[in-house]
Amino acid sequence: MRAIQFDRYGAPSVLVCRETERPACGPRDVLVRVRAAGTNPKDCLVRKGKFRWFTGRRFPLGLGHDFSGTVAAVGRQEDAFQVGDAVFGMTNGWKGCTYAEYLSVRSSETALKPSPLGFTAAAAVPLAAQTALQALRDLGRLSDNQRVLINGSSGGVGTFAVQIARILGAHVIAVCSGRNADMVHGLGAHRVLDYTHEDFRHLPEPVDVFFDVFGNCRFPDIRPLLKPNGRFISTVPGVPILRWSILSRLSSGPRAHLVIVKSKTGDLQTLGRWIEEERLAPVVDRVFPLADVQEAHAYIETKRARGKVVLQIA
Repeated sequence: MRAIQFDRYGAPSVLVCRETERPACGPRDVLVRVRAAGTNPKDCLVRKGKFRWFTGRRFPLGLGHDFSGTVAAVGRQEDAFQVGDAVFGMTNGWKGCTYAEYLSVRSSETALKPSPLGFTAAAAVPLAAQTALQALRDLGRLSDNQRVLINGSSGGVGTFAVQIARILGAHVIAVCSGRNADMVHGLGAHRVLDYTHEDFRHLPEPVDVFFDVFGNCRFPDIRPLLKPNGRFISTVPGVPILRWSILSRLSSGPRAHLVIVKSKTGDLQTLGRWIEEERLAPVVDRVFPLADVQEAHAYIETKRARGKVVLQIA
C-alpha cells in the first residue's frame, strides 16, 4: 500500500510517499480502506520534531490522525462494525498513520460516517470537531446564554467551535481576519472582531469562556476579561499553560485549561447526529492528492487556511 512517511524531522520536504506493508488487523480493531485523511497543525508539529519526546527517534514515522473510509476487515473480537461500513474517526496518541491507503484502528476511536457527508468532508471532522466539543462542553461547561470568545475562529478547530458554541446555546464572539468575517458570521457568530482593526481586550462585558484556538494568548493577560468563574482554554501544550492551569486551581477566580483531545465513539456519534440534523458542517478549504502532501503541509503552515485541508487517498 502507499503511505506517507518521513526518515528525519524537518520541513515538508522530508515527507515521501512509498510502498509499505498493509497493517495487520488486531482482535479489537477494524481495518479501514482510507478514502481521505484530514490534516492538522499537530501533524506539522510532529513532522518538525516538536513532540519528539513522544514520537521518539525511530524512523520511518507516519503521519495523520483523521480518516474516513470503508471497513475492509474486522478483528475477531469486534462486532460493532461490518465489512463495507462507511466510517470516520481519529486515532489517539502521537504516532499518526492515517496518511495511508489502509489503517488498523480501535473501534472505540471510530463511528459510522454521517450520511450527508462524502468521504472528503467526513475526514475534516474528527480531530478538529472533537477538540472544539471537548473544550467547550467538557472544560468550558458552556451553556445557554453564556458568553464565549473564540480566538482563531476561521481555522479547522475554530469553524467547528463557532457552530458548537451556538448549538450549546452560547452568545458567540469570534476573532479572525477581516477576509474571513463573512464566513464566520455565516457559521453563527453573533459578533465578529477583525483582529487587524479591533482589540478584543476592550470588550464592554466579560466572557464566561475564552477559547484560545490560535494559541497566541497568555492566561494572565486574558484573566481580566473573564467572569469570576470564567475559563481560559488553550489548544497549545507547553510549560506556560500547564503552570497556569495548576496555579489557577490554588486560588479562587478564573481557571486555565489545556484541551487534550481524545477520540471517542460517543463524541463522534454526537457530532454525526448534529451533521445529520444540519446543525453542524465542516468547512473544507483545499483538497490535495496524497502525492502532494508536501504542498498541503506548506499551505497549513501559512496559517491562512479557512477551515480544513484534506488529503484524498483513493
